[in-house]
Amino acid sequence: MDVLATAVDNLLSPLILFFALGFAASLLRSDLSVPEGISKGLALYLMMAIGLKGGAEVAHSGGDAGMFGAMLGGVGLGFLLPVVAFFVLRSMTRLDRTDAAAVAAHYGSISVVTFVAASAYLTSQSIPFAGYMVAVVALMESPAIISGLLLSGTGSSSRGTLLREVLLNGSVVLLMGSFFIGMACGDDGRSQVAPFIDAPFKGVLCLFMLDMGIVAAAKIRSARALTPTLMSFGIGMPLFSALMATGVAWLVGLDVGSGTLLITLAASASYIAVPAAMRIALPRANPSYYLTLSLGITFPFNLVFGIPLYASIAQSLLGS
Repeated sequence: MDVLATAVDNLLSPLILFFALGFAASLLRSDLSVPEGISKGLALYLMMAIGLKGGAEVAHSGGDAGMFGAMLGGVGLGFLLPVVAFFVLRSMTRLDRTDAAAVAAHYGSISVVTFVAASAYLTSQSIPFAGYMVAVVALMESPAIISGLLLSGTGSSSRGTLLREVLLNGSVVLLMGSFFIGMACGDDGRSQVAPFIDAPFKGVLCLFMLDMGIVAAAKIRSARALTPTLMSFGIGMPLFSALMATGVAWLVGLDVGSGTLLITLAASASYIAVPAAMRIALPRANPSYYLTLSLGITFPFNLVFGIPLYASIAQSLLGS
């Protein structure tokens, strides 16, 4: 797989072009916007569709050693990557312990939207992947939050609230709930909702990415708090995480598509579940650091350049 050719193909895909449209419109201060209620509805649809498809695929093919290896590897990465990110931030930037821990937690957790974009990219390239990767997504949400709290050196005064926030986060509940529904219903159940789940998926994803472009550009405009070193972290850390995940994917024997998704998950940064948890657990942490980095720097980089790069790495090292 030629990296340059696949990157160009990705740049010219409707998904990326709609993201670019929203990004440019926001930078130019256009009044283009997606109402919040519609944006949430689009996100709910995408989570449900991904979960149902993944669950039905697992029901069709059954679990294997690769599934359990991917789950274990994903959890391990979720605990380890924040530790690396924390020590890099503390040694290379002026962030205090609390801010460094909060940022590190974001870079150990995952972006569900980046996972959806990577899934769509693999489908467009006719690269198959295992449906159980949806379960890996859910498992990788929480370990980084635990690591971040330990690294911060402070205890949460609302542990019960934090635990509820992590375990009952809406995206996790819908994703895993849809996954288990897909497993229970199998191919027959999926076929009953196929006109709603399959056909509109790419169009809904394009509209959602338009909204994400608008939001990402807004974060870029407010990036005054970010130094060049912090901005370079927003790109360098995902690349390091991708290398770590490539090793894990090779060790557990993942195929190219599933390996690409694991690499992409490790290289992504949360901007939904972890910010909600950090507001409760580390209220002194500055959102202008962790939200701007994850959503304004890392998300666009992964969407435009990272995903085809990770697919190329997987093809080179995991392909037979």
